[in-house]
Amino acid sequence: MKCREALKEYKQYLIVEKGHSSHTIDSYLRDINHLYDYVLKYNHIDDIEYINKDHIYQYLKFLHSSFKASSIQRHMVALRQFYIFLTRENIVSVNIMSSFDIAKKGKYLPTVLTVEEVEHLIQSIEIIDPVSMRNKCMVEVLYGCGLRVSEMCQLTIPNININKGFVKCIGKGNKERIVPMNTTCCQLIKEYIEVYRPQLCENVKSQYIFIDKRGNPIERDNFYHILEKIVKQSGIRKHISPHTLRHTFATHLLENDADLRSIQEMLGHSDISTTTIYTQVSKSKMIEDYKNLHPRSKKGI
Repeated sequence: MKCREALKEYKQYLIVEKGHSSHTIDSYLRDINHLYDYVLKYNHIDDIEYINKDHIYQYLKFLHSSFKASSIQRHMVALRQFYIFLTRENIVSVNIMSSFDIAKKGKYLPTVLTVEEVEHLIQSIEIIDPVSMRNKCMVEVLYGCGLRVSEMCQLTIPNININKGFVKCIGKGNKERIVPMNTTCCQLIKEYIEVYRPQLCENVKSQYIFIDKRGNPIERDNFYHILEKIVKQSGIRKHISPHTLRHTFATHLLENDADLRSIQEMLGHSDISTTTIYTQVSKSKMIEDYKNLHPRSKKGI
């Protein structure tokens, strides 16, 4: 069977039987396609049955020379799941991925912004038209509510309760949760919806809150580029992604004595062990503060 045909069958399986989101499916298929592109270019193989362990070894060597450990692990997970499917469906006779171990992912502390950096980032967005107002609202929502970028993009007008100050979103696994929204965020969104949003697209029929000039909801990739421009214009040197704002939301709450389980609920983590990474971020800040502020830590004493 041709590689692309096998991939089409796998995509159907992910949609119908696994019920994965379109984002998850795209991620799996992109990583598997990366292997196909490699073996086609360097080994001239277009049939999945002719891909063997040696090709995988070569491919892994290539990954290690070009990708970070976390990206390599993601590729390996996608390929292992794919080959389990291929062997179960008798598309291939041997699961060649069973011989390859997945390297343990190194622990890391997420990048977070200081309160001053967040304030500077948001204030750097000058409201001059409906687009700039929309962009400022999106940044406010990500930091103010700790949403994933995909959750923010899918927000609809019924999801927002400005009077009571909360937002309802659908997270991973189609799980619904309620997240509080601060007063500043509520006021900004209210003004955007009532004054600026109608100017983005005349006769707006879409229920999505954040739309483009054609009335389509903003997509996650679009927002990445929007945020990239905002960060560049702000002059902040740190690498800031949409997830940085989510990390910052959680860290700032924890540093102000919020309960870890409350943060878990607001972030939509199914396992609190995922949330505990933020306790490590706070410890890092604690050590930094000690070195900078304790009299005996200062140079020359």
